[in-house]
Amino acid sequence: MVFVLRTACDFLPQELARLHAFGLHLTDELALAPWAIDDATDHLYARAARPHDLVWLAADNLNALFWGLHDWAHFHNHGPFERRAWTELQCDASALAWLWLNRRSIDVDEATWSELARQTAALSHQRFASEEPAVSRADVNAVLTCARQSLCSAP
Repeated sequence: MVFVLRTACDFLPQELARLHAFGLHLTDELALAPWAIDDATDHLYARAARPHDLVWLAADNLNALFWGLHDWAHFHNHGPFERRAWTELQCDASALAWLWLNRRSIDVDEATWSELARQTAALSHQRFASEEPAVSRADVNAVLTCARQSLCSAP
């Protein structure tokens, strides 16, 4: 998974895209350096730059697409990571919603999506286990359920 630059951009750290996304027929395209996702979020926010205007997501499997969409959500939700688990949960919910809404276009069946959602919830539970104040499994599940119901209401 890699964010390929659409145009020259002097404020984002860059590397060759093909070094991070094999088999996607990338040649000399530049991409956001994968180690700079957090920095990119800050730079995009500081310049009021729209991610879509600067990068596109290249991913060759569902796992890569999920994490790319998760990072894409970070680009649009700038702020301090004072409550990291909540921030990550919001990005997870956004990625899951996009995948659900676009499941037919990307050939993801309901069972596969449901398994990804289950694994995402398990990861969220682990994140919240070490965060204060404590957040229950029921609260995490409620957030994901509400996100799914409100963001995924399309047929």
